[in-house]
Amino acid sequence: MRDDTDQEKLIRELDWNLLRTFVFIVQEGSITLAANRLMRRQPSVSQALKRLETRLGTQLIDRSPTHFRVTPAGQTLYQECLDMFGNLVRTIQNTQGTQDVVTGNVKLALLSRIENAFFDTILSDFHRQFPEVSFDLEVMSSQAVRQAVLEKSASLGVCLVHDAHPNLHHAVLYRSYFGFYCGPSHPLFGKRNLTLDDLRGHSSVSFRTDQLWDALRPVALLRAQHKLDDKVIGYTSDLGEAQRMIGAGLGFGPLPVHVAERFVERGKLWRLPPYENTLAIDIHLVHHKNARLNRAEQAMLEMFQNRLERVPLVERS
Repeated sequence: MRDDTDQEKLIRELDWNLLRTFVFIVQEGSITLAANRLMRRQPSVSQALKRLETRLGTQLIDRSPTHFRVTPAGQTLYQECLDMFGNLVRTIQNTQGTQDVVTGNVKLALLSRIENAFFDTILSDFHRQFPEVSFDLEVMSSQAVRQAVLEKSASLGVCLVHDAHPNLHHAVLYRSYFGFYCGPSHPLFGKRNLTLDDLRGHSSVSFRTDQLWDALRPVALLRAQHKLDDKVIGYTSDLGEAQRMIGAGLGFGPLPVHVAERFVERGKLWRLPPYENTLAIDIHLVHHKNARLNRAEQAMLEMFQNRLERVPLVERS
């Protein structure tokens, strides 16, 4: 075991570039791919990993020509590195934004096609109140949203949530209701008074979270109960692409009712059973419990929290 003097010396002499290289290796799952991302030669990245392992006195990655596995020590170091680099970025942002006028950048990680008046109103009101603040909105899968917030590369996230993560704060932003739909070329298009049994045997498309153990569990449960999950031929994490596949006739599939209904009115989609809005899915606002937010991010979070307290869920949905 290292004594306190050895640990202080290690901290003083440790090359932070080695830690950065290690993070890239873990994220890419390959020394070769990490070298490509860093635009360096593979042997130099391999040597950097060896120097870091030697300096720390422990193996971080168990690797051979046939396998690549991050050791428990490597997993611990990786999480600490993400936390450390995320905090460093936010510290720099805070030191650059100490003037009276609230400035800075708010990075939002969002699931695709958020169509919600409550959310839009907050963005609009925030911009009027803090016109110097800039935004960076990136669309990704719900799993990627959560990871971005955990890594502190995003200030706030809007996503589906199945299991709450202990390092994140979760709040229901709004509630969305899902229904099944098909496109004009589908055999069931235009037919009325159908039952769920009428959907059996038809191919379908769905979201990657449409699983019994994931965020769209109510949809997956309904599929399983009525044996509608035997011919799922298309998966996506993007709402727009799900709508594209459904509209193109690849199969029926679930869509948010408030998004799909205008396409029904235009004859682009057709509502299938269940006709009642019973498939309720909550969309969450998430942020890291220990993130050091800049002034702009803190102001944005406070506005969201104040509005969530004042506006009932039924008015947000």
